[in-house]
Amino acid sequence: MYMDLRSFLDDLERRGQLVRVGVEVDPNQELTVIQHRVIAAGGPALLFERVKGSPYRVAMNLFGTPERVALAFGGSPAEMGARLVRVAHRMMPPSLTQVWRLRHDLRRLLPIRMRSVRQGPILDQYLQPPDLMQLPVLTCWPDDGGPFFTWPLVHTVDPHNGQGNLGIYRLQRFDGAATGMHWQIEKGGGFHFHKAAQMGRALPVSVILGGPPALTMAAVAPLPEGLDERLLAAYLMGRPLEVVRRSTTGHRIPARAEFVLEGEVRPGDMRLEGPFGDHFGHYSTAAEYPVFRVHRLLARKDAIYPATVVGKPVQEDYYIGEALTAFSLPLLQLIKPAVADLWAYPEAGFHALAAMAVHQRYPREALKFTLGMLGEGQVSLTKVMITVDAEVNVRDFSAVSRAIHRHLIPDGLHLLTPTAQDTLDFTGPAMNTGSRLIMIATRNGDTGPVRTHPPPPPPAVNALHPRVQAVAALGPAFLVVQVDDGFDDLETLAETLRRHEVTRQYLFHVVVSADVPLDDPVLTLWGWFTRFDPDADIHPAGRRIQGNRLLFDFPITIDARWKKGYPLPVAFDPAVERRVTERWRSYGIG
Repeated sequence: MYMDLRSFLDDLERRGQLVRVGVEVDPNQELTVIQHRVIAAGGPALLFERVKGSPYRVAMNLFGTPERVALAFGGSPAEMGARLVRVAHRMMPPSLTQVWRLRHDLRRLLPIRMRSVRQGPILDQYLQPPDLMQLPVLTCWPDDGGPFFTWPLVHTVDPHNGQGNLGIYRLQRFDGAATGMHWQIEKGGGFHFHKAAQMGRALPVSVILGGPPALTMAAVAPLPEGLDERLLAAYLMGRPLEVVRRSTTGHRIPARAEFVLEGEVRPGDMRLEGPFGDHFGHYSTAAEYPVFRVHRLLARKDAIYPATVVGKPVQEDYYIGEALTAFSLPLLQLIKPAVADLWAYPEAGFHALAAMAVHQRYPREALKFTLGMLGEGQVSLTKVMITVDAEVNVRDFSAVSRAIHRHLIPDGLHLLTPTAQDTLDFTGPAMNTGSRLIMIATRNGDTGPVRTHPPPPPPAVNALHPRVQAVAALGPAFLVVQVDDGFDDLETLAETLRRHEVTRQYLFHVVVSADVPLDDPVLTLWGWFTRFDPDADIHPAGRRIQGNRLLFDFPITIDARWKKGYPLPVAFDPAVERRVTERWRSYGIG
């Protein structure tokens, strides 16, 4: 298994999955365009050996295919999760017979620990004062607030109980010795800082760049609060994680990292950070965030800087998210056996849309499962949660749409407002604030299937409204309607769709902007779910009171247009795109 970034790159090169780029490249947007084109083609990892303004090499697109993600996991992500569950199931109660039967699985579990070493390559160079300006930090998008670290593994320790946390948080480079620290809600490092601030103390921080690829997978994983992600990395590696204890911070840092930034975050030390293009495919809102004061910079000899790009799907986080879902599902089912499957859609930035399949034992039990899931860690930030029966393939949105068409009734819709919201979700009335929509589309006792015949194909656009540019069905429940820029007559369009003999048979009419291509299912879901707030943007055919509940009647219009006040979607600088096109042959990528 890979002990560090270099051994991973060496293996990828042996497999023909790495290209070395020898010409000089610019970290200001040029690398973004190159990676975007390579990942769209399912291309190789990239090692840029000459980067403008920096003596260091840059490794990108390391996890740009499911195959490379599986290599970083040390095997099939689903099997890695299933192994943990097998041991937990069969060792209760423990016996010598079970130990023998599970000996191969247990062998993989024995190294789940950190092993302290006195020396390691990370101690090759000790740079104090640090100079972050020498690092090839990327500027990804034209309107970004500046360069930022895209693959920083941020390590902190709970000041109360000493438990470690490893997470990935955006760090804007302010100068040679300071960055932002983009701690969003529901982030472990942010919780540690909150505790330190209550105690009136600075929080020591170590930022790891590079190291075993399993460490990156572990840092992204949504582990329960209090579990140290470095132990997960050791499990994925199949060997203990070698660490060096630092007297400066009290932290144990990976001995084979490429860089480590050591410093602290102090209470009250804040600075405007952003905006930045993020994984929702738009520019995030600039806001005040803590400042990370870097005191020391450690580096390996000939250190390699790891980087990635976030933006509209598909990016590397798409494949990593798929793998983490496959890994986590067996563990989730261990504590929630009623859950047959759970899928957070990477097309929508994960938190905007999730679907869950459940084994329901009595009518309405699915709501219990749904509310329970929405109380779990980062899943609690899910904006739209759709719950269906166990046999439905929740990873196929068309199958989810069929279940909704068949079983969703008005009292299966639950609007929760106001709620906390993903920091990067810009659709709510204020940062970190928004609403939730629950759809329960399961069989419910005597109600049975309520709709058996799907609606006809969508009509021609000229039959609906002169400003409609395209129409497409996402399964039998959702009709997506694309309107041109500047369209502002939603009420007339909604009424037309409710009255038309074909469109009225769809439960939902989703209105999207002209930049959302309806012939691309990935970007259709992106344009829909990143741009609507359930509380503000649901327009039902009617509202009625039943008991003490407000019910919505179908069809329901969803206003998922880009709206005034929303941040702009990310887009390349045309001049940079032209330059990359002109230089493409010189990169040697193919």
